[in-house]
Amino acid sequence: MTFEFNGEKYAKASPHQKEWGRKIISEFELNGDERILDIGCGDGALTDQLANLVPNGIVIGIDASQGMIEASKKHNRHNLKFELMDINRMNFKDEFDIVFSNATLHWIKDHKKLLTKVFSILKIGGIIRFNFAGEGNCSYFFRVIRDVIGLHEYAIYFNKFVWPWYMPSINEYKTLLNQFAFKEAKVWGENADRYFPNAKAMIRWIDQPSIIPFLKCINGTEKERFRNIVVERMIRETKQNDGTCFETFRRINVFARR
Repeated sequence: MTFEFNGEKYAKASPHQKEWGRKIISEFELNGDERILDIGCGDGALTDQLANLVPNGIVIGIDASQGMIEASKKHNRHNLKFELMDINRMNFKDEFDIVFSNATLHWIKDHKKLLTKVFSILKIGGIIRFNFAGEGNCSYFFRVIRDVIGLHEYAIYFNKFVWPWYMPSINEYKTLLNQFAFKEAKVWGENADRYFPNAKAMIRWIDQPSIIPFLKCINGTEKERFRNIVVERMIRETKQNDGTCFETFRRINVFARR
């Protein structure tokens, strides 16, 4: 299942995602003529940074959300383009030197299928570099949202609800990655717990993208009330004495070379 996001709102709500992405990009040692695929490009800010590093190459950003692609297109130029594309329907072949993804792949439930596709679209010697949410991520939000969807007035909306994220343990993902014939493969964890500077900043993150899969299940005017209950409980759970709001962010990092 794919979800529709507001790319402009996401751009304002995602400073920590961009922080993680810039850190990854700083690792790359590039010649300037590489072909790079950004899976789940979001508003395109990081894809744009990648394109700056390969003036004689090409960068393609893909995302399944029309809202994200619309927001990203302002970055279009000669070596950078964006395509509306479901990750599960990628049809490239032996085409990329780097497949990059930041803060996206926890939205993909079947990583065996994902890695099969990624392996096939890499050139020989090409690399993947991923960062996505792992076990222990968003523990406050998950506790709150599970409590709220269990309330009597909302439970009926969620009786067939499928949890939208895959957030494995490090060992689980190592086992999965080792099923593929990469010449080199590494998986490691990262504690990226964060204090949002204030409740307003945390609410922006809740609205885009965290609560979207749940609002999709609720009809009409109940959406706003549901959202407000979640926000109020999150502030109560996470607000610190100095006005900041705490949430756990646990990341899985992946590097592999074909």
